[in-house]
Amino acid sequence: MTVGQQRAWDTRWPELGRDVKALPPGPLVLDEWFGRPAPVLLEIGSGMGETTSQLAAAQPELNYLAVEVYKPGLAQLILRADALEVATLRLLRGDAVTVLTEHVEPDSLAGVRLFFPDPWPKARHHKRRIVQPDFVALVASRLTPGGVFHMATDWEEYADQMMTVCSGETRLRNVYADQPGGWAPRPDWRPVTKFENRAVNEGRISHDLMFAKVD
Repeated sequence: MTVGQQRAWDTRWPELGRDVKALPPGPLVLDEWFGRPAPVLLEIGSGMGETTSQLAAAQPELNYLAVEVYKPGLAQLILRADALEVATLRLLRGDAVTVLTEHVEPDSLAGVRLFFPDPWPKARHHKRRIVQPDFVALVASRLTPGGVFHMATDWEEYADQMMTVCSGETRLRNVYADQPGGWAPRPDWRPVTKFENRAVNEGRISHDLMFAKVD
């Protein structure tokens, strides 16, 4: 980590972050951790925090929970969030599936976001992709009725897989089923990252998908 990232980690992580492996058994008491009751939005894979910090700042009415495995990325997210004076963000370092399975209650999340997950482009690695039927079923079980699972990817074949898998989950409905291909319009509020810009430069089109839990 950079000097600044290390300083942010040392001074702010004890308040803002927790290691998934060190969590006590059972669901997180999120109202207590955030210091208030509010709808909870979970973002899986916050990367270097470029998008997450801006989204959390733009929606102060939400308790924004980000899960990421990369320590320098979490430290950089702390720096970005502090620069934007975000007070409604908490961080978990570890595996998102473990978080959802062991530490999030059913029907408790207002939304789940998964932006530009690792596409594992080689066919023999497709089984490593996070969006699989079991994972989508897990996400659906943790959403509140009407809660939205929002995905984005710049790999067309992965987008097709996401569409197929989520369309096969009976507890979810495609919010934009009436749109061409069922794709969601790219929301203006989702910041354009350097990775998405790179995809544009390389001729790849990003797709957004939004599936809501059936009431």
